[in-house]
Amino acid sequence: MWLENVGHLTYCTNVHPGENWKTTFESLQAYVPRIKQSVSKNAKFGLGLRLSNIASLELDQKDNLSVFKEWLEANDLYVFTMNGFPYGNFHNERVKDDVHSPDWTTTARLEYTQRMFRQLEALLPDGMDGGISTSPISYKHWHKTEKDKNAAMQKGAQQLLQVAVQLYEMELASGKYLHLDIEPEPDGLIENSDEVLTLFQEYLVPQGISLFSRYGMDAKKAEKTIKRYLTVCYDVCHFSLAFEEPELTFSKFSENGIKIGKVQVSAALKILSDQENLEDIWTALDQFNEPTYLHQVTTLKNGKVHTYPDLPEVLQQKKPFKELRAHFHVPIFLERFGTLYSTQDHILKVIAFLKKSQVSKHLEIETYTWEVLPPDLKLELSASIIREINWFKSELV
Repeated sequence: MWLENVGHLTYCTNVHPGENWKTTFESLQAYVPRIKQSVSKNAKFGLGLRLSNIASLELDQKDNLSVFKEWLEANDLYVFTMNGFPYGNFHNERVKDDVHSPDWTTTARLEYTQRMFRQLEALLPDGMDGGISTSPISYKHWHKTEKDKNAAMQKGAQQLLQVAVQLYEMELASGKYLHLDIEPEPDGLIENSDEVLTLFQEYLVPQGISLFSRYGMDAKKAEKTIKRYLTVCYDVCHFSLAFEEPELTFSKFSENGIKIGKVQVSAALKILSDQENLEDIWTALDQFNEPTYLHQVTTLKNGKVHTYPDLPEVLQQKKPFKELRAHFHVPIFLERFGTLYSTQDHILKVIAFLKKSQVSKHLEIETYTWEVLPPDLKLELSASIIREINWFKSELV
């Protein structure tokens, strides 16, 4: 839905099963109309569409795309953003670090993303910009040396720039502006704002200046073009895990001409030390130890962020701590879960900033862990999604 002076607000449909197009479409048909009826009864409702690679391939088959467009129109729906981070299945099987596979060093990731942009161009209403969020190049622990990491960054940048060229040529041909939103997260090759700046300054811009010179652009115009089509997906949960204050991050990006293509509204778990209730805290945290997704845990040590690759390591060691933050997308409308907390305060800071400045026109609530949350934190799925959207809207007032 469109919110005046804010932008499009939706939720990410990665919360629904989507291993193929049939399953994806059936999930959308089952849930979206009733969610729309509750939160946007008298206005069009935008979708944050998630397509697996198989679903995307199948969407191009037969008349699937035209049937989908007709269904969107009939139900007063539109697609303005897509989630292109998870390539494969995202439900009912172990995902963990495979969420990064195939990474941006591979042809498979490039072709998947380019295909989805062609599909988004076909779905996107006229007069709107569209974006697809994607992975932070690769998973850090797959590259053991600095030389390996640099090689992955170089190759990843080269392929991201191929998408930038695609989007530049698309806009020339159709007038539709599309952008690829790179999503930092813990243990990705891009984790925080400084690493975003490094990606642009040391990899994307130097390679891209040469690439865009074929279109008669000088260095300044080429850099501006690169930063038009390659943007950042600001996931609130992920940046809170980096212990970054939203206003400082937004200012840093703005000063360097880097755009935020999408804000993903999400909350991490926050664990505050309480010696009197420490065993209760560990017991409560253990409820979130599930085998499907990566749950990196971060803490500040001597002013620097230290990351544990996954929650089991923290639970096994039980080291003394002042504050831990866990990569678990918990419901955004709750500040506290018994003895545990959330980083909802970061969402509220983002909202406060949005009231002053339109950081991005794309806002997508991304709580995808409903099926693996402790039972007392969830309602029926539609009701859970509606509650989140309404909470966020109420905070914008």
